[in-house]
Amino acid sequence: MCLEIALPHRGRHEQRPPLPAPRRAVDWRLRFAALSLVWGFSFLLIKVGTEGYAPLQVTLGRLAFGTAVLATAMAVKRQRLPRGARTWAHLAVAALLLNALPFSLFAYAELTIPSTLAGICNATSPLWGMALSLVALSEDRPTRLRVAGLGIGFLGVLTVLGAWQGFSGLDPRGTGLALLASLSYPVGWIYVRRTLAGTGESPLSMTGAQLLLATLQLAVVTPLFTGFPADLALVPLLAIAALGTLGTGLAFLVQYQLVAEVGPTTAQMVTYFVPVIATGAGVAILGESLTWSTPVGALVVLAGAALTQARPRATAGAPGPVAAAPPGRRRPLPGGGHRKPAAGTAVRQPSSDDSRTQLVGGDRTQPADDSRTQPVGGDRTSPVGSGRQT
Repeated sequence: MCLEIALPHRGRHEQRPPLPAPRRAVDWRLRFAALSLVWGFSFLLIKVGTEGYAPLQVTLGRLAFGTAVLATAMAVKRQRLPRGARTWAHLAVAALLLNALPFSLFAYAELTIPSTLAGICNATSPLWGMALSLVALSEDRPTRLRVAGLGIGFLGVLTVLGAWQGFSGLDPRGTGLALLASLSYPVGWIYVRRTLAGTGESPLSMTGAQLLLATLQLAVVTPLFTGFPADLALVPLLAIAALGTLGTGLAFLVQYQLVAEVGPTTAQMVTYFVPVIATGAGVAILGESLTWSTPVGALVVLAGAALTQARPRATAGAPGPVAAAPPGRRRPLPGGGHRKPAAGTAVRQPSSDDSRTQLVGGDRTQPADDSRTQPVGGDRTSPVGSGRQT
């Protein structure tokens, strides 16, 4: 993207070369792969954690470790927590919908269902998001392709669950909890989109505050339903530490860098690798059984989810709605031509891919519905509120 600066004394424009992108020590493709692995293994780590601790204890530990990572990053970058009682109130709701509730539901679900199924259920979040956006977001217009993707995706869910066999062999309670967890993410995305977009705070400080509030929520609720563990099982404790440190804290930092570097459209593709990795990890490491309907249904779910994120291509020469141009941008005149901006006004050229951060709430990036900040579903932390998943 290049900036065109208006010179006050001449009333003409000077073209400046684009600023070089900062070089990263690690190529973005390697970080993309690492992020996919971390979020894909999150469901295995949840399963291992629940073998030694109660589901709420697993979630509390996960949030505490993740908050510690983000607090350290905020201290290094010298960023403060957001201000304003209204912002904190909205963050408390976001923390419940995007962290405390879905993390706990997945932990309870994996008491009775395999981690492979939990990972596939997590991939249904874009489908739920598509369905909810048709009701809650008037500006999100459906297309035939996206509606078809919604139907295909839920057909894939029925395939995974073996609907033609009467869902035999699956625990309906655990499966329902996992699907409810995946539904919680898009509800949180829509809430954040309506209440926290454009706060002016940095994504890191907003997410740090969100995780802190989620940790406090679990710290209050957990003692009411669980007692202190009789013994500290080492392997489950290490799994919880890895889940929080890597899958919730560090993963957000990597994901935020990816969105800023390659844009949300590319970064959100991690969504489609998570269930594949979760299935492979569950089968290879935990020895979970796998029938043909699980991978086939998972592919159908991913295909449907991809279609729900499709955007119509602009047709060359096709008339479109006329919107008011922002200050400094030239407006088209009837019959052609443009009005010149006032002298001294900076003109910003539109970029091909807006790289502003999108919020995440699960183990993947929220597909980019627009350039505003959004949380993302899955089992990961979501940066919120810079104006989209674990």
